[in-house]
Amino acid sequence: MLVLSRKEGDQILIGDDIIIKVISVEKDCVKLGIEAPKNIKVLRYELLQEVKNENVEALQGRKRLSKIKDLKEILSDEQV
Repeated sequence: MLVLSRKEGDQILIGDDIIIKVISVEKDCVKLGIEAPKNIKVLRYELLQEVKNENVEALQGRKRLSKIKDLKEILSDEQV
């Protein structure tokens, strides 16, 4: 990982066509501007992780519902 110190207004070039610009620096926040071609996805990592976590939770919920359904079927079969 490359770690850089930049001041407001400074820019970083990634490859030939991606520019990261420091827009402002405040107490605990750095505002960045990103210029990239439209075919390049630019995503906030924490949002991507949140969606992934929600998907995992949803799948686990389905598994739980499936187990409950299976248990109900077993119990109803035993009562017959």
